[in-house]
Amino acid sequence: MSALHLFERRRAPCEAPAGGSIFPARREYAMTNTDFDRVRALAHALCGIALSGGKMDMAYNRLSRVLRRRGMRAFGEYLALVDSGDAAVQQEFVNALTTNLTRFFREAAHFDLLADLLRDGAAPRPLEIWCAGCSTGEEAYSIAITALEALGPEAPVRVLATDVDTDVLRRAEAGIYAREAVSDMALPRLRRFFLEGTGANTGKVRPRSEVRRMVRFEHHNLLASAWPRRGPFAAIFCRNVMIYFDAPTQTAVLEKFALLLHADGLLFAGHSEYYAHAAHRWARVTHAAYRRAARDAAAPRQEPA
Repeated sequence: MSALHLFERRRAPCEAPAGGSIFPARREYAMTNTDFDRVRALAHALCGIALSGGKMDMAYNRLSRVLRRRGMRAFGEYLALVDSGDAAVQQEFVNALTTNLTRFFREAAHFDLLADLLRDGAAPRPLEIWCAGCSTGEEAYSIAITALEALGPEAPVRVLATDVDTDVLRRAEAGIYAREAVSDMALPRLRRFFLEGTGANTGKVRPRSEVRRMVRFEHHNLLASAWPRRGPFAAIFCRNVMIYFDAPTQTAVLEKFALLLHADGLLFAGHSEYYAHAAHRWARVTHAAYRRAARDAAAPRQEPA
């Protein structure tokens, strides 16, 4: 008898294995290939997200919650509503599909590089920094803390933090986080820049007011025709955002970033994002950090269209 037979318990032909049904669980809604193609087209048009063909399950899981909440019976019904142009419905769709994964001082080397840039002081003051795709705010507050550590309590730094997802922006502006979110932070930094919650907020932390007042949160879509007119920015953080864009969309966004960044400023990207297709505009400083290419930096600055 084979080893397989030694460990196999004989079961009836239609008996389910120990973990569940022998058949896949029946889904609450049917998502056809046509439905998914519409989801992909709408996501790309509304916020630049390029969903691959393998993301059908992800799209189903996220959007089925919306259908359930709305009491709808079919994806076609909901997608027709999104396609109708209702701004609130389209924002709901975008919020459902965006991925929000962040933490305080993620990729710590970037913040060391930012501190050196701020101390150098080549950009005009007050120093403007844009955190594009700020998610729930940890990155924006990390930028503000870095500025305070580098330049002192009167740091002449303002942080513009934007995201396409209105749900995460509300959480970012509230600035209340589970204690676990700062569990890796050095104790002196934690004590200096955070308050610990009491009562109903026990187990939570919040950045101190000196940190929060440096950051302004705004809704912004990188595909929108209107872009921030402030600047030039000493630094732009756009990390793990454009990884969801196709190359033409990335190129269009990078062109606009170049027009808003100071000649000596830095663009910080995600560690899996590479911009070789924009080498005429951007020169790599270190991994996932870029400066405007020398010829581009010497050109007169223009406002993005």
